[in-house]
Amino acid sequence: MFTGIITDIGTVVALAQEGDLRARIKTAYATDRIDMGASIASDGVCLTVVGLGPDWYEVQISAETVDKTNIGHNGWHVGKRVNLERALKVGDELGGHIVSGHVDGVAEVVAMADEGDSTRVTLRAPKALARFIAPKGSVALNGTSLTVNEVDGCDFGINFIPHTKEATTWGDVALGDRVNLEIDTLARYVARLGEMS
Repeated sequence: MFTGIITDIGTVVALAQEGDLRARIKTAYATDRIDMGASIASDGVCLTVVGLGPDWYEVQISAETVDKTNIGHNGWHVGKRVNLERALKVGDELGGHIVSGHVDGVAEVVAMADEGDSTRVTLRAPKALARFIAPKGSVALNGTSLTVNEVDGCDFGINFIPHTKEATTWGDVALGDRVNLEIDTLARYVARLGEMS
């Protein structure tokens, strides 16, 4: 489990197709404190550590994950910056919302506008996921816990304050970007209960 509070920005430094896709991500995390098999959310995708170096970790990414996330749509490439979060430990502050790292789909950036020092970004969710997104509800986008401002059909708006743009990769956002979308766990269960009644 994660909180959606980004604690490092990593960089993809190597990619190799070895059956599954293998990625090496450079990080500021103290890698001597990362266990093999640990989970790290990388742009919101919960990935298992399979290799460690002095300032990097490696993960294997299945074809299913590549297909269902922006790893395949944008195509992770050497030099790509990614939002990182280590798994939640008992006793850690829950500053965002409960995030599983299981990406539900990919949203597209369809509009951007500066509002003061902040940036308003409008994203388009896949139709099947749009019903789970509500004004003032939570979503995780590229692993970042964010509050939804407004919803209009499949489109929803997010406001990025300067801190978020500096502490995450959201300062690099551009029109047409495809981003990993994880809907709020509570919304998923409420919808499922509604289907069963």
